Amino acid sequence: MRIGLYPGTFDPITLGHLDVVRRALKLVDRLVIGVAINRDKGPFFSLEERVEMVERECAHLSRASGVEIVAHPFENLLIDCARDVGASLIVRGLRAVSDFEYEFQMVGMNRMMNDDIETVFLMADARHQAIASRLVKEIARLGGDIDPFVPPAVAEALRRRLQQGRG
Repeated sequence: MRIGLYPGTFDPITLGHLDVVRRALKLVDRLVIGVAINRDKGPFFSLEERVEMVERECAHLSRASGVEIVAHPFENLLIDCARDVGASLIVRGLRAVSDFEYEFQMVGMNRMMNDDIETVFLMADARHQAIASRLVKEIARLGGDIDPFVPPAVAEALRRRLQQGRG
C-alpha cells in the first residue's frame, strides 16, 4: 500500500490545499494529512478545529476517489511523522518559485535523515496557486470576500471567529 503524507498547518484549509489533495489521491492508496501543531505560528484555529475542517472538507474527495484520507495531528519532525504513519511519500504543494528554495532545502535535510521517503511537489490549478491561508485570514480580517478561496463551511467558520472578536 502506497501511503502519502501531505503536511501543513491548514489554518484554515483552502481551495488550493484541496486541489493538491485531489491531485495527490492519484498517487497513493492512502493519504494522511498531517496537521501541524506548530505553536510558533500562533494558529487562528485550534488544532481540533483544523483537524475537523480537514476531515469534513476531504470526506467527499475520499468517497469519490476510493482513497482513504486521514487527518493526523503532529508536532515532531516531518520525516519522523512520515515514518510514524508508514508514508513512503511526502506531498508538498508549490505555489510559486519562491516556495521552491525552502522546499529544496527541506528535501535535502529529509533525505539525509531518511533516504527511503520520497518527496513529490504538486502545483494546484492556476486559479488556486496564489491562495495562502495567511492571506485568506488577512482578507477576512479586513472585511474582504473570502468565498473564492475557501470552502463555504470554512468561510463561515472564519466569519464566526472574527465576529467573536478572536482573530
